Amino acid sequence: MKKIIAFVLLFGFFSCSKSENEPDPSGTDKDPDPITTTPGKGEAGVVGTEGIEAWEKLSVSERDRIKGWNTIFMHQSVGADLEDGASANGFRFEYFDLTEKPDKGLSGNVFSASNGMPFEKIAEFKKHVLTHKSIVKIAIFKFGYADIRDDNMEEVKTAYKQVIDDLRAQVPGIRFVHVTPPLIYIATKDEGNAAKMKVAQWMKDTFRDKDVIFDLEQIESNNGSCKLGAVWRICDEYRSTAACPSKGQGVDAPEGQGHLCEKAATRISKAFLLSIYNAGK
Repeated sequence: MKKIIAFVLLFGFFSCSKSENEPDPSGTDKDPDPITTTPGKGEAGVVGTEGIEAWEKLSVSERDRIKGWNTIFMHQSVGADLEDGASANGFRFEYFDLTEKPDKGLSGNVFSASNGMPFEKIAEFKKHVLTHKSIVKIAIFKFGYADIRDDNMEEVKTAYKQVIDDLRAQVPGIRFVHVTPPLIYIATKDEGNAAKMKVAQWMKDTFRDKDVIFDLEQIESNNGSCKLGAVWRICDEYRSTAACPSKGQGVDAPEGQGHLCEKAATRISKAFLLSIYNAGK
């Protein structure tokens, strides 16, 4: 009888050990959430193409610091390309919304407002930040490539500046990363890139002494070497094509879009990650 009891206890021990060490067959097993930490004061300024190499030169331990900072990234389309690129580099953004807390380090969400609705996006960003103001340490807003035009540019600048000022006053200590508006591919005529260039310069002039500006326009145009006349456009090697599609957005139209090819997104996102690092180092 004692032998039977011993066998049962031994079998139960090994059964429990096995189940605790194996992944959940339902697919819900995942890496543990990072231990969140408080960012430092940060270093304001502009991060462009040089940010790619600067990120690569950081030690693994320095890069991993950003995994512990509660950061939210609100975006659409090209922003999803940046998230995919960051994930390919080992920095995944977890989902958050008004009820799902961004308390796991890096978190992202797509605007419910459509591309071409910048004012609604700005209001949505403000609502999310204020909802989680006790959690969020770094906030990132990115316009879509259809949001800024000649006929709304000044109003967009005013609305965006007002929201940043409001959040800075209502959420003490919050840090911002501003993203210059993504460019589209133009071959025959400009469809808003000139207005986006003006907003990008305005962002740098307005915020570079307080916050970090991720200069996506500079990177994807090779600092203006890719252009139509005097207007910058996304370079051929970065845009989503049949030879190198966007991971989540597919292949762009011949003209008028500006998604990032998967290989380009992986490279460009290194400067994006450095922008987060600079905001909280």
